[in-house]
Amino acid sequence: MKPVLGVIPARYASTRFSGKPLASLAGKEMIAWVIEGVLTARLIDQVWVATDDDRIARVAERMGARVAMTDSALPSGTDRIWAAVEKIDCDVVINIQGDEPLIQGSLVDSLVQPMLQDPKLEMATLAHAISEEELLSPHSVKVVVDQAKNALYFSRSAIPYSRDNARHSQLTGCLKHVGMYAYRKNFLKTFCAAPQAEIEVAESLEQLRALYLGAKIKVIQTTEKSCGVDTKDDLLRVEEILRQRK
Repeated sequence: MKPVLGVIPARYASTRFSGKPLASLAGKEMIAWVIEGVLTARLIDQVWVATDDDRIARVAERMGARVAMTDSALPSGTDRIWAAVEKIDCDVVINIQGDEPLIQGSLVDSLVQPMLQDPKLEMATLAHAISEEELLSPHSVKVVVDQAKNALYFSRSAIPYSRDNARHSQLTGCLKHVGMYAYRKNFLKTFCAAPQAEIEVAESLEQLRALYLGAKIKVIQTTEKSCGVDTKDDLLRVEEILRQRK
């Protein structure tokens, strides 16, 4: 069986938070916490960090991850992942965000499992129950699914639209998306070769390109909630959670 790769794209420069992968959290770099969590997954055979920075590479190697040095000019994390895995013999690639320091291996495994069970599945992602605050926030990505738990649409807006403004129906009709993805390698190639779709550009959501291309995205519902770091204020919040875990 071909190996399952977990790949963490980690670019040093960022318009919102430069050097974020190396930000200190409870005595370790953020990327170190991510790698540590992913390494506890049972269904990942290899953990890679795709980066453009030697400092990030050194931390990744210290933590036991493999490193792929990639061009800093690549337009997205998905393109960075494809550059890392293009020449590796594998079938399933997991895109793991480098700013999710609380990630647990069990969450990664829940995403890998459906790809192993259904060889025809091109892509999968995660979601959990949504709160009213998340529903109304443009920073929270929402997803609605069909009866087979495949994604119908992703949006930063509150969906589905309720003509009567009945928020209860929206809270039960959509989920909060967790930005981690599983790809079949051949579909990842197709995805990265395709131009951006208009809906993708409008929502600033890469996964809409996959829907535009006609792919099925299986949405795995989880009770584990993500806690990403987008700002320096988020660092303080996550650091407190890590200290409580200790």
